[in-house]
Amino acid sequence: MTPMKEDYLKIIFELGGKQKKVSNKQIAISLNIAAGSVTEMVNKMAAEGLAEHTPYAGISLTNKGIRLAEDLVRKHRIWEVFLVEKLNYDLPDVHDEAEVLEHVTSAKMVNALDDMLGNPTHCPHGGVIPDRYGHYHEDSHTVLNDAADGEIVSVDRFIDNHDLLTYLGDLKLDIGDQLKVLKHDPFEGPVTVQNLTDNAELIVSYKAAHYIFVK
Repeated sequence: MTPMKEDYLKIIFELGGKQKKVSNKQIAISLNIAAGSVTEMVNKMAAEGLAEHTPYAGISLTNKGIRLAEDLVRKHRIWEVFLVEKLNYDLPDVHDEAEVLEHVTSAKMVNALDDMLGNPTHCPHGGVIPDRYGHYHEDSHTVLNDAADGEIVSVDRFIDNHDLLTYLGDLKLDIGDQLKVLKHDPFEGPVTVQNLTDNAELIVSYKAAHYIFVK
C-alpha cells in the first residue's frame, strides 16, 4: 500500500469515517490537496474494498479499511508519545518522524513501546490510541467550524499537521481550553472565539477551524 493511500485511511479515520460519511471537501482541506485528487483516490479505495463511497454524501471506511487504519494510527501515535516524552521533541515536529517510523514497526515492537510508555490512551495532540486488542474510546468528530455562535466548547484534539500545530502554538490554544464561539465570518472567513481560560479573544482561520475538534 502506498504512503498516500495510508494517509487517506488515517485522515478518514480521524475525521470520523468509521461511523459516518466524510466529505471529499473535508479530506481535501485536511490533506491540503485538490478535490479532484481526492475523488480519484476515493474511487481506488472503494474498488479495493477499503471504503464505501456514496456520491454527494461522502466516504466511510469498510471493516477492512477500519482495521488497517487502526493499526496505522496505533503505531503512528505511540511513536509520537515516545518522541515527545522520551526524546523531548516539540509537538509540531513529531508527525514526520512518526510517519517514517510507523512503516518499519512490527507488532512486537509497538507493543513493547506501548508497555514502556505505560499504555497511553491518547497521543500528544489528543488523538485516541487503539490498544493492542483494537479497543478504544471514540474521538469527538465535531470541528470548531461547525460549533454555533454563542456555543461553549472544549478543545478535544487537533489534526496531526506541522503547520497547524505551529499556528496553534502561536495562538496559545491548547487541548482542554474552554472556548466561547463569538462569530463566523462569511465566505469561508475566520472563526472568532473567546478563550475562557484567559479571556483572550482569538481569530482562528477557516482552514484551522476544520482541524480543531471540540466537544
